[in-house]
Amino acid sequence: MSETKPYEISRKAVYAAYERVKANKGSHGVDGQSIEDFEKNLKGNLYKIWNRMSSGSYFPKPVKAVSIPKKNGGTRLLGIPTVEDRIAQMTAKLYFEPAVEPMFHDDSYGYRPGKSAIDAVSVTRRRCWSRDWVLEYDIKGLFDNIRHDYLLEMVRRHTPHKWILLYVERWLSTPFQLEDGTLQPRTSGTPQGGVISPVLANLFLHYAFDSFMAKEYPKAWWERYADDGVLHCKTYQQAIYMQSVLRERFRLFGLELHEEKTRIVYCKNADRREEHHEISFDFLGYTFRPRLAKNKQGNIFLNFLPAMSDKAIKVMKEEVRSWKMQLKVSKSQNDLAGMFNSHIQGWINYYGHFYKSELIYSLRYINQCLIKWVRRKYKRLKHRRRAEYWLGRIAQREKNLFAHWRYGVLPTAG
Repeated sequence: MSETKPYEISRKAVYAAYERVKANKGSHGVDGQSIEDFEKNLKGNLYKIWNRMSSGSYFPKPVKAVSIPKKNGGTRLLGIPTVEDRIAQMTAKLYFEPAVEPMFHDDSYGYRPGKSAIDAVSVTRRRCWSRDWVLEYDIKGLFDNIRHDYLLEMVRRHTPHKWILLYVERWLSTPFQLEDGTLQPRTSGTPQGGVISPVLANLFLHYAFDSFMAKEYPKAWWERYADDGVLHCKTYQQAIYMQSVLRERFRLFGLELHEEKTRIVYCKNADRREEHHEISFDFLGYTFRPRLAKNKQGNIFLNFLPAMSDKAIKVMKEEVRSWKMQLKVSKSQNDLAGMFNSHIQGWINYYGHFYKSELIYSLRYINQCLIKWVRRKYKRLKHRRRAEYWLGRIAQREKNLFAHWRYGVLPTAG
C-alpha cells in the first residue's frame, strides 16, 4: 500500500462491508442516496470511505429518524444511517465483532452469528419444564438509554484499533434528523437501525447483566434476546428476590426495568398444583402457557408450551389485510403467490416450530382473503360456496402454489 495513513484499515474489509450492506438492503438515509445510486460510482465511493476512515477525517451524516409502530401500541424511533455510513459501520463491525463475540454468554441470543430467536424459545421451553417459576423482564428503552461513557470504556477494553473507538464515539453522538429537518442531539443510546448498534448493545448488556449473572448467580438459568429476557426460578420467593436484584443492577448502569412488562409467572402444568394469577408470558412472538398436549402413549395432559402469540397473530392478519388481495382482480393466482409467498413462508419458518395449531388457524385467514379475491375476479363464482369449491379444487391440484398450501393449510373443496 503506497499511501500512508494514520489508521490501518483494509480496503478488502471496506468492500466486504459494502457487500453485506447491499445484501441487507434497507432504505436511504438523509442524503437520499440508495444502494443503486451508490453503485453508479462504486469504486470511487468505496475509495472515499476508505480514504476518510483511514485518515481520521470521516464524519457521519445525521441519522434519518423514522417512527415505526410498536406491536403493543405507540411508536419507536428507528435511526437509518446513509448508505456510506452503513458501510463504514459494517467495516468497524467486521473488525470489532470477532474480538467480543467469543466472550459473550451462551444464553445471549440477540443479533449474534449462529444464534436465533427460535434457539432462545426452544431453550426457554425446556427450562420451563424443569423450574416452576419465571421472571419475565424487559429493559425500558434500552437502545435510547445506554450510557455513552460506560459504553466507550467497554469498547476501549476490547479493541486495539483506536479508529474504532474514534468512530464509535462519533456514531453515538450523531444527531437524529427528524421528518421536518430538525436535528435532535443525542447524549445517550445507540440508534436502532444502526449496523453496529446490536453488537454495542450486546457488549453493554454483557457487563450490565450477563457477566454479572454468571459471576454472582452461576446456577441461574436465563435467556436474553437484546432487551427481552426470561429468568427461571425454583420458587416464587426467589423470583421476587431476583426482580429486586435486577432492578438495582440495571439502575447502576443507567437502565431501568419496564415495570409493566416485568412479571412473575407460574409455569403451570398437570403436575404443578400451586395457584398464581399469572400463568402465561410472551417471549419473542410466542406465548408460553398451559396447553393440552399428547404424550407418546396417546394420552392427553396439561403441559406448559409456547405457541404463536395473540399479538403476533394480530400483526400477521393486519399485514395480510394491508395487501388488499381482494382488489387485485387483474392478477392471477400465480401472480399473488409470487407477490406474497416470501411473507407467508417467513411466518411458517418462524412460528411453525412449536404448537403448530395456532399458526394453522392464523394461516386460514389468508385463504379467506383469497376467496374474497375469487368472488370479485369471477362473476360466476360470486357466491362464497362456489368460490371455496373452485379454490379448493385448485389447491388440491396445485398444492405447491402458495406456501401455506404446501404446509397443508388448504381451502375446502366443498
